[in-house]
Amino acid sequence: MPMIDADGCLLNVSVEGRESGPTLMLSNSLGCDMQMWEPQMKAFTQLFRVIRYDCRGHGKSSVPPGPYSIERFGRDVLAILDDLNIGKVHWCGLSMGGMIGQWLGANAPERFDRIILSNTSSYYPDPTNWLNRIKAVKEGGLAAVADTVLPGWLTADFREREPQITEKMKAILLATPVQGYIATCEALSTLDQRALLPKIKSPTLVIAGRNDMSTPLAAGEFIRSQIPGASLTILDAAHISNVEQPHAFADAVIGFLTQR
Repeated sequence: MPMIDADGCLLNVSVEGRESGPTLMLSNSLGCDMQMWEPQMKAFTQLFRVIRYDCRGHGKSSVPPGPYSIERFGRDVLAILDDLNIGKVHWCGLSMGGMIGQWLGANAPERFDRIILSNTSSYYPDPTNWLNRIKAVKEGGLAAVADTVLPGWLTADFREREPQITEKMKAILLATPVQGYIATCEALSTLDQRALLPKIKSPTLVIAGRNDMSTPLAAGEFIRSQIPGASLTILDAAHISNVEQPHAFADAVIGFLTQR
């Protein structure tokens, strides 16, 4: 996997699938890495060249000192595309990846064909929950918040039915570099991208989880209402909907990207 330099940050990148045809770029959520997309990779790589990467501060990417910002995350994406000499891609980002996608769609429209914004928000009116989480992680590491984060990621039914997948997701969270996680939480605590949404002109699909408490259905509905021509798909899932509903998620993404 190549390590691509983005303004002094080495980003862990994977390119798989078809050698020609359309390219799909996937972006992970807070506390995850590119492994979160494994449930869709078989289906996606049959149709697309697929780029996965670990956001700065996550996975095997480096952890430069903060502050981080959604713009900085977005410019990391453009650096990856430039390094790979790829002019235009489809985008699919979940949670933080969807926030990055909003910034990219508004600020680099020429680089993106169709955009999928999954389980995400454009605005947090109150930073209290983020500040509390930052304090907890500073004091006790990721283990201090894991048992709070997991019920937000996956419904109780899924966690009971799929304990091995649940443990794998918990392990990914616990492996996230603490300083990268904190710096990302600090960036998200001030999120307000509402003014960017009407500027997104790419065909856009919003995916929301019916049981998502982290980025509720109302947040997805607001994004859909503000992006011209956007559509909304609702899955029976909590926050990490591609893990909880892998086939329905893949079907929604492929259906949107291949429709004429």
